[in-house]
Amino acid sequence: MFFRQRMSADGTLSYLYGCGGHGLAVAVDPVAGDEDWFMVEAQKSGVRITYIIDTHIHADHLSGGRALAARTGGSYCLHASDRDSVRFPIHALHDGDALTTGNVVTHVLHTPGHTPDSVCLLVADLRRGPDPWFALTGDTLFVGGVGRPDLGGAPAEMAARLYDTLHERILTLPDDLEIFPGHAAGSVCGAGLSGKPSSTLGFERRFDPYLKLGRDTFVTRLIEETPARPAAMDRIVAVNLGDAS
Repeated sequence: MFFRQRMSADGTLSYLYGCGGHGLAVAVDPVAGDEDWFMVEAQKSGVRITYIIDTHIHADHLSGGRALAARTGGSYCLHASDRDSVRFPIHALHDGDALTTGNVVTHVLHTPGHTPDSVCLLVADLRRGPDPWFALTGDTLFVGGVGRPDLGGAPAEMAARLYDTLHERILTLPDDLEIFPGHAAGSVCGAGLSGKPSSTLGFERRFDPYLKLGRDTFVTRLIEETPARPAAMDRIVAVNLGDAS
């Protein structure tokens, strides 16, 4: 298995990983303008990018997912709930789906809260074992923080959904699971984000302050501490939905 992480100037994190032996790869949350980086890294590793996944419809940056899919011939993937919102065809992801790229298997976990369509990705290397080795947590769980709840619905409702997702879906996973989020410090997609771009679930369980709160306190505190909405958010979302250019 190979694994690459890319950080943009605003703390956005993107990923490329896959199976070198079978020459197949997955790109996750590519930022518009970074398509060349993915192409070069894929060439270096001798792989073909077959799946391009956005963990949700982004509101803070323009997605490079569709452009990368066009260049590679790979499938552009979003959660199935986005089918009626976007203006282009997608490979619809469902909770429990498994995307196989050689010895690497990516399991889809629907994790609403930051947005209704958010997914996390549990990635296993079958040469090492069937259990997930790491998780790409998108904007659901960060290192030292959690996703903002005000982009995809009423903030209090979405914060409550995020709490349930974290405690019923994410925190039930093993402590030694590595986590790689969609943002680090410098992003406005969450409060209290660390500059460290990875962690383990066990460490976050112990030290992420939001994971220690009861449900009501979590909702209140998250809403109070959410930073200002991203500049040009409406236009960014419109472009990522295919409604504007």
